[in-house]
Amino acid sequence: MTKARQDGLYLLSLGALIFLLLGFALESSSPSPMADFKVLFYPARCLVQHVDPYNASEVIRIYSAEARAHATDTPKDLQILSRYMYLPTAFSFTAPFALLPWGPAHVLWLALTVSSFLFASLLIWDLGAEYAPTITGALLGLFLANSELLIIKGNAAGIAISLCVIAVWCFLRERFAAAGVICLALSLAIKPHDTGLVWLYFLLAGGIYRKRALQTLLVTLAISLPTVVWVWHISPQWTQELRTNIAILSVHGGVNDPGVASTGAHGIGMLISLQAVFSVFWDDPAIYNPASYLVCAPLLLVWGFAAIRRPSSRENTWLALAAISALSMLPLYHRQYDAKLLLLTIPACAMLWAKKGKIAWIALLVNAVGFLFTGDLAWAILLALLSYLQLPTTGLSGQMLTGVQVFPAPLILLVMGIFYLWIFLRRTGSPLPASR
Repeated sequence: MTKARQDGLYLLSLGALIFLLLGFALESSSPSPMADFKVLFYPARCLVQHVDPYNASEVIRIYSAEARAHATDTPKDLQILSRYMYLPTAFSFTAPFALLPWGPAHVLWLALTVSSFLFASLLIWDLGAEYAPTITGALLGLFLANSELLIIKGNAAGIAISLCVIAVWCFLRERFAAAGVICLALSLAIKPHDTGLVWLYFLLAGGIYRKRALQTLLVTLAISLPTVVWVWHISPQWTQELRTNIAILSVHGGVNDPGVASTGAHGIGMLISLQAVFSVFWDDPAIYNPASYLVCAPLLLVWGFAAIRRPSSRENTWLALAAISALSMLPLYHRQYDAKLLLLTIPACAMLWAKKGKIAWIALLVNAVGFLFTGDLAWAILLALLSYLQLPTTGLSGQMLTGVQVFPAPLILLVMGIFYLWIFLRRTGSPLPASR
């Protein structure tokens, strides 16, 4: 092993150590640990007991049977966990956990989240180290050190994105193809709005990648259709109930409202879609939603056209995936933990670093700033500092404070997406050098 690879592994290990120590320490001291897993667990408990999982009163009834285990939950926590917002396909993965009591179920979920996320990071190391092992290790260390929310909240993004990254490794290495197909299929079933555009790239790229995408689609249908039929049998009106749940949580001032009056869009676990930026100027969904689509649609169309026309070399694949991992966060509802999909930008950054020059430094800067602005630890420190300073929340000072909290994450994602899309479009197809 070369010194560069050793250094890279040391940096990766340091980030993993911070991720584990801080994550478990904060999870054990949190007033509402594993809050996002509760959102998955109790509706799934409803389903396995043949009760409507999209009915808030039924979820609360099932939850109340174990209320003593969650005595610190606030009314806001109860509102969130009772309003199920996932598609029925997610039950194909979460229903087995609901067969267990809360204690072993949440421990198993936490163990799977941590192990899959660390394993996915190691696979990214394996790919990026071909080009720049030290930079790959440094970026992964920074990324892992800023990912504690996955442990604290237990959001499904940790597992869904990890499965997606594992599938990408399998497809690009052309090894364990069946495992890659199953992993991507499960990822799509759990959180299609996180990893769907990654799947779309493989479909558009053609060749063996298109074959893998079609196989993934078939497996996704095979594992999801029985669950969808199950949900439809128990809750024929689930589509209307899902829309109602989304509307209640997204009402002006609600936890999923991207506007400045939101009770849950800002701070740790913030919303990172462009709606949060536009709502500062026009706090009206009739304006900030179309504005977000207007910005993102041309970029996504250009990306899709380039994915079809460009040869599906490994270098082009990494650039395309880097661009879409950032851009996919912007047009629709996404939170801070969904940005863990940015793991897919690291090999692209390592390739550009190996090529050297100004572009290499720009790529490193863009990635480092992107990881900080979408990360957990950096925001925890910044928000604590802002709270300590006790700045006025009205007038110009209040507007600036709002901007500091709202603008950085969506805007750096937009910069990352445009940067990697630009590099993807201007590539001539010549291979980049690999590290020895």
